[in-house]
Amino acid sequence: MPALAQRFGSVTRPAEKPVRIKEVAHKETKRILTGLGEFDHLIGGGVVPGSFFLVGGDPGIGKSTLMLQISHALAKQGLMVLYVCGEESVEQTSMRAKRLGIDHDNLLLLSETNVGSIKAHVEAISPDALVIDSIQIVYKSEIASAPGSVSQVREAATEFMHLAKGKGIATFLIGHVTKAGEIAGPRVLEHLVDTVLYFEGEKHNDYRMVRVVKNRFGSTDEIAVFQMRDTGLVEVANPSQIFLEERMKGLVGSVIVPTIEGSRAFLIETQALVTETVFPTPSRRCTGLDLNRLALLIAVLEKRLGYQLWRCDVFVSIAGGLKIVEPAIDLGILTAIASSLRNRRVDPETTIVGEVGLGGELRSVPRIESRIKEALHMGFKRCVVPKRNLQGISEGLKSKISIKGVDVVDEAIELVLS
Repeated sequence: MPALAQRFGSVTRPAEKPVRIKEVAHKETKRILTGLGEFDHLIGGGVVPGSFFLVGGDPGIGKSTLMLQISHALAKQGLMVLYVCGEESVEQTSMRAKRLGIDHDNLLLLSETNVGSIKAHVEAISPDALVIDSIQIVYKSEIASAPGSVSQVREAATEFMHLAKGKGIATFLIGHVTKAGEIAGPRVLEHLVDTVLYFEGEKHNDYRMVRVVKNRFGSTDEIAVFQMRDTGLVEVANPSQIFLEERMKGLVGSVIVPTIEGSRAFLIETQALVTETVFPTPSRRCTGLDLNRLALLIAVLEKRLGYQLWRCDVFVSIAGGLKIVEPAIDLGILTAIASSLRNRRVDPETTIVGEVGLGGELRSVPRIESRIKEALHMGFKRCVVPKRNLQGISEGLKSKISIKGVDVVDEAIELVLS
């Protein structure tokens, strides 16, 4: 125990006694608003002092840009922010900050990779917020392995965790991701932090999605949408408008689906392309959804409607670079595939939502009213939903938009493709 106390800098405390759960005093969690409304909503209402963040994403996707903007927003409120730019020199980071219009006396830059030196600067400055860019580049001199190794990343993150919790410093770790899309380093890295944020989106696309997959101070699976511009990341308040802005109405193989991410409902465009193949094994490719789920849905189409998709290549994409995991988009995917195969378009003013079972039955989806209200807000006039969801829709909403309930896949497809 003494060795552990010396290693982590812990202090021996008197033993605590168990207390009844009803006797525990609850304190209101203090939060600091960054001024970026989408980011504040994403993390649950603002930054909690002493909280520990991990921000992951591909190189060049905008992690450092977002952290500089947040650092500037906190500095403008009178908070002292220390930005450790380990991967770049102070001059390089300063040039980026100048391009973004960031200049404040409370924002300090430090080019350092040694954990011991960073801790010494933190002790001397006593910042309110700390940004480490990135966790894969910093190292502890006591460990023989190279920076970025499992042991270095784990030990360095542990040091920063104790620093954040012990001194009440809001700490942000920037981390790169592997080819599989996971944050590089040991899995324990995600367990140490309070909040994990992932950047999603294509580099050639102006739009970036930031998803929270873990949050001890708010809900998970929330997303925030930003647009990358010369002046930095700009908030997008209406994601539905962004995802549908390049949509061509009446296009064969295109279906609009209302989806839910966290507490937010928005509309996405599902596109499918079905072509006959000359190869013995047909191709199955998708972007933005699980390939195994796509194979299952294709099997349902072949069984329930008799489509000979074993002779065809099938390609499915979620427009806009978004990744959707909820099964409520199943019916939209099947309808898009059927539309492309039969060369019939879906009514451009109709949205489709529903989870599909292996028997071809449609299962109810959660928060159906939020989905339909978003479709109504975006000007859609009809919505096809599972029949079991009809009882959860108010009469007032039914009077504003045409809602059709269906039980099985073949009934839904014949309805929208007739």
